Amino acid sequence: MAISARQSAMIRESFDLLRERLEPASIYFYEALFARDPSLRTMFRDDLAGQGMKFMTTLGMAVENIDHPEKLGERFAELGKGHALIGVKAAHFAPMGEALIDTLRNELGEGFSGELEVAWRAAYAELSERVIRRGGIG
Repeated sequence: MAISARQSAMIRESFDLLRERLEPASIYFYEALFARDPSLRTMFRDDLAGQGMKFMTTLGMAVENIDHPEKLGERFAELGKGHALIGVKAAHFAPMGEALIDTLRNELGEGFSGELEVAWRAAYAELSERVIRRGGIG
């Protein structure tokens, strides 16, 4: 599903609001992820704050280039290959997406409308598909 111009703008605006709380949001993300799938915890180092900030930085880069994802082709490939090396499977992206939605809902509160959720879900589906495909994740 392609992201509309309106959805792109909504995602960028909401991520700008999230930038003010990246560290707590990143920690919440991993808490939400491990609550959904505790088996994933072993794939991550103990420094979840640092790992979370890396995730948020990468997410920010994807948001900044949401209208031109082809610019991140090599980054998607690197990201996918790195994840494949630690054992990440395509099925792991679903709980990650749900943890992201949980995080956005928690951090944005009432500002996380149904329309914004649909936009983020569509964007995450595209992003994860690119990382999986370009990284050769099975």
